[in-house]
Amino acid sequence: MKRLTVFLALVFMLALSATAFAGEVAVLDEMYTDKDGDMVADFATDNCKDPSTLVFTYTPVEDPAVYKDAFADFQEYLSNVTGKRVIYYTVQSNAAEVEAMRSGKLHIAGFSTGPTGFAVNLAGYVPIAVKGYPDGFQGYNLVVVTKKDSPIKEMKDLKGKKVAHTSASSNSGNLAPRALFPELGLVPDQDYTVVYSGKHDQSILGVVHGDYDAAPVASDVYDRMIEAGRVDKDALRVIWRSPKFPTSSFGISSQLCPELAQKIIGAFMTYRFPKSMQDSFKGADRFYPITYKVDWKVIRDIADATGTSYNKAGLEAMAAKEAAKKKK
Repeated sequence: MKRLTVFLALVFMLALSATAFAGEVAVLDEMYTDKDGDMVADFATDNCKDPSTLVFTYTPVEDPAVYKDAFADFQEYLSNVTGKRVIYYTVQSNAAEVEAMRSGKLHIAGFSTGPTGFAVNLAGYVPIAVKGYPDGFQGYNLVVVTKKDSPIKEMKDLKGKKVAHTSASSNSGNLAPRALFPELGLVPDQDYTVVYSGKHDQSILGVVHGDYDAAPVASDVYDRMIEAGRVDKDALRVIWRSPKFPTSSFGISSQLCPELAQKIIGAFMTYRFPKSMQDSFKGADRFYPITYKVDWKVIRDIADATGTSYNKAGLEAMAAKEAAKKKK
């Protein structure tokens, strides 16, 4: 118990350090409060929940059974630490996952990067970790690449050039550049010509072949292409790199009783992935502690710049998009 308390203290110290970030305030549903300014709901003190069975889920994917099996060992670990039965609840959409936590049917969850904001504001969700390694969390950066022998050496040199974005709906290939570049004095479609390549690898190859002057792409795609020998690292130059974008968050409902919440957080911090789970999650071997206020700021900035509001109207819009996608 003492060990768990130490890890819980670590997580909450990280959360409290987030209050140093000024300017942003929580926009939580009226059901929740944020007295400490960490942008997530305060843990319940009155009428908290101590269920006999804990319900866990992971972000909806095309084949839910794959990840249900992947988390089986972790669920057993959670059960041993908390002394409670832990079951897996399959959700059909991101919107349904948010609603399940808001209604109290879901206690522990992994939310995709974007929907995490809806879960925080509307469902009292408290993110505490992402998949990671001993030295940091699993994620990727937005990088801007150009040819090694190009006269383009910094972002301002892109003015007047032809720059490949991937597709209109791509986060790192289009939405993130449109959100982050204006702060660098560079507005896509105004300061440079945007050409859609279709995919990250096509953007990279297009730069190599001289079809585009530069391209913003996901760092993990860029790294894989170099490792696979599809691109010569010496042929390209990275002129800018964004803060790291986190992958899916993991966390708990703020309505759980403090003692139970402490045990669950302790389980996340002490658990180590078995090899089968590492294989499922690209080598990650643990849950790495994060805070929503600090580590999700880049995601909130992108959402704000692209007109995404983490409110009920925004959730309804996301639900409509998910339904339309399923029909196709």
